[in-house]
Amino acid sequence: MKCTKCGGKAVVPIKRHNAAFCAEHFFEYFENQVERAIKEHRMFRRGDKILVAVSGGKDSLAVWDVLLRMGYEAHGLYIDLGIGEYSQRSKEKVLKFAEQRGATLRVVSIEEEFGLGTPEFARKAGRPACSACGLNKRYLFNREALRGGYDVIVTGHNLDDEAATLLGNILNWNVGYLARQSPVLEATAPNLVKKAKPLYRLTEREIASYCVLRGIDYIVEECPMAKGAKSIEYKYLLNQLEELSPGAKARFFFGFLEKGRPHFEAEQEKVEVRPCQVCGQPTTAEVCAHCRMLQRVGAAAAP
Repeated sequence: MKCTKCGGKAVVPIKRHNAAFCAEHFFEYFENQVERAIKEHRMFRRGDKILVAVSGGKDSLAVWDVLLRMGYEAHGLYIDLGIGEYSQRSKEKVLKFAEQRGATLRVVSIEEEFGLGTPEFARKAGRPACSACGLNKRYLFNREALRGGYDVIVTGHNLDDEAATLLGNILNWNVGYLARQSPVLEATAPNLVKKAKPLYRLTEREIASYCVLRGIDYIVEECPMAKGAKSIEYKYLLNQLEELSPGAKARFFFGFLEKGRPHFEAEQEKVEVRPCQVCGQPTTAEVCAHCRMLQRVGAAAAP
């Protein structure tokens, strides 16, 4: 197998592009895909202050690494979810990554903030673990970005993630979610920070290859709380389709962005966004979903 660019020995095959690359040209391809995503969707500009949500997994560490290498001012935010040994190991990966690169890292613990870890939150709130966890993370992402004066929050969502989310939303005809699914979520209200997904053009396998070739040490196992999540089943189905038809995931998601999303976006109802009466963060209700969850479990946000 030869590199498509130089004819040397290839180390990463990319079937959907009918290509293969040596390490040097794979890094070039990877950065080009990230830069294309940033420019096409105007995610951020040189000089913007970027907060990268890092979990210790391959995707978030890869996007932080590539943004640093490309010269962006990118700081990390790690949220300790209080999931036993899993959180402990993932935190160690993130701390090591930041130390090796001399990168700025913010660390927040939900147990210190709210007095409960994710398993206890889910049990007391009567919600699926991923739902309770997601509410906490979204709240803390936005709060920490506001406190730190960041222009944008970056997450490591990749093509597999986006295609699986799209499949789930179509199967259930979640019209509101289809209208909002995008590589960029603009700041549509005061005290709401823009979010961006620079890896949406790259697959999980490509990102894993990047981490291996760059020597990025990441936590391999899935979060134990995600067992049985529908998104994992959707990814499995899409991977089977990809084997039969390389590029299917890209055609599915990119086609939606170009031809499908504009129709859903045009029909989306306009809702009034106001400050939460408890925490002040943007919400469409008098009290935001996060504060309502805190009230149900008998927890209070740290000052």
